Amino acid sequence: MAFTGDVLAHRVINRAALQPDGSYDYTSMLANIAPLVSTADIAVCHLEAPIAPPDQEVMVEPQRISSAASITNALAFAGFDRCSTASNHSVDRGAAGVDATVAAFAAAGMGQSGVARTEAERLPALMTVNGVKVAHLAYSYGFDGTPLPAGEPWRANIIDPASIIADARAERALGAEVVVVSLHWGASMASNPTADQQRVAEAVTASGDVNLIVGHHSHVIQPISQVNGVWVVWGMSNFLSALPTSDQWPAKSQDGVLVSVTFNRADDGSIVVSRPSVRPTWCDKGNGYVVRSTAEQNDPNLSPAVREQLRISEERTREVLGEVIPA
Repeated sequence: MAFTGDVLAHRVINRAALQPDGSYDYTSMLANIAPLVSTADIAVCHLEAPIAPPDQEVMVEPQRISSAASITNALAFAGFDRCSTASNHSVDRGAAGVDATVAAFAAAGMGQSGVARTEAERLPALMTVNGVKVAHLAYSYGFDGTPLPAGEPWRANIIDPASIIADARAERALGAEVVVVSLHWGASMASNPTADQQRVAEAVTASGDVNLIVGHHSHVIQPISQVNGVWVVWGMSNFLSALPTSDQWPAKSQDGVLVSVTFNRADDGSIVVSRPSVRPTWCDKGNGYVVRSTAEQNDPNLSPAVREQLRISEERTREVLGEVIPA
């Protein structure tokens, strides 16, 4: 499996994707990274912005964000199989936005975890790869004050260790051998896990029902470590975004990662989880918000300026995750 951080369609990203006919095309932003993404059996993105309802504008007032439905086509084109969709923006566009999000992923042939149109679909269906049944669950710390639709608490998943463990056990009861949990948690621009992240990770991993935790929301890269013998990817920063948009956001908010983990069934039937491996990425804001592998720093077709920024980005990422980045 492979995982990436936030796909965050601020207004400037949507403007860059807007076509003369009024449609939106994000494909060029993700095309460069497709060769890396498509090598995974299951590639999982994180869509922070919900899909705009079909009868509403994509770009609305700044405090609410959304993407056009076609972003799921671009993600599928890049090789992603599913996304986590639980974030602080999950209900920015209300119940209609949740419905549009689930529908857009289904139309693109992708799965998603984190939001639901009905209570029955809140728990995602299992995936089977090479005979192994896999569950992917997703939760957010909250919704920044935006209330869930009245009487519909299942619309978007909120982080609660007891609920996460219960969901993991429900998936195991359905046959899941691997349970991966995506968590939208922590604090923006915090390069180290917060006390709350550590508290949640300790409780969830102690259950023995979760094989891996992957995190997002910090908008900068956080470390990777083990808690109770379970790998925790604390924060994957941004994948596709317009950050930094002001002095508030550091240059490292353009840095991202593609984290790969292998699950093997041992002779005794147990699942063995490999040490995560990381490929650094960088979002090239100056050339159409193209997500690039930092290995492109060796591409003579790129300008010296871009190649230098890729080198600097990889250097920043290696300072945090050097031990899990291939030489």
